[in-house]
Amino acid sequence: MLSKLTKIQARPDLVDEVYQNLLDAISAGTLPPGSRITQEEIAEQMNVSRSPVLQALRLLKKDGLIQDAPGRGVLIAGMDPQWIGNLYQVRGALDALAARLAAAQKIDLGPGIIAAGRRAARSGDVKVMIDADIAFHTAIYRASGNPLIFETTQLHWVHLRRVMGAALQSAGQRESIWDEHEGIARAIAAGQVELAGQLSEQHAEFARRNLLERLGEVLNAPQAAGGNRAGGRAR
Repeated sequence: MLSKLTKIQARPDLVDEVYQNLLDAISAGTLPPGSRITQEEIAEQMNVSRSPVLQALRLLKKDGLIQDAPGRGVLIAGMDPQWIGNLYQVRGALDALAARLAAAQKIDLGPGIIAAGRRAARSGDVKVMIDADIAFHTAIYRASGNPLIFETTQLHWVHLRRVMGAALQSAGQRESIWDEHEGIARAIAAGQVELAGQLSEQHAEFARRNLLERLGEVLNAPQAAGGNRAGGRAR
């Protein structure tokens, strides 16, 4: 698992890169729930000192993505179905609001963002797919004209990345997600305010139900015992 982490060239401040590297590995499932990792292993694999690793692990612990392990190291936290359901309820409401506001202005997101998403889906690279999905929704948040929507969603994206990564392990979901995205984008560009909002709410609800139904199968790993679960406190 750790052998897939990216080596980082030495620089004065590496905390953000170490954090992002570990977050990507957790989100993509390279580091599944219940995995034990140590500072020494991470530092060696990434070619960095232990200091930025320690700081990055503290941030991940604050996010609720890791927890203390008996003995040495830390464990990747499990995923709490109830918390995931709550998270998607909030996301659905914000996505629908952003879509309605963008549709009221008939914002055209452009075909490029959908084409890029479909290429990402075909790539099979979970990190690339997560980034494309986030780019699509972020474009709508920004198009809404309400900066508070984007700022609020940033509190939850660290966990949404992980939930997306779990859902995207299923190849069958990858193209259908972008069919739904394309429908939302068309409604926004056409100024169909209510339709854009309804499609956004449905998109979040479909994702929530699908993931909760398949959570045990998707994770394919034992839940980490004790401590905070993946539904831990976001930054």
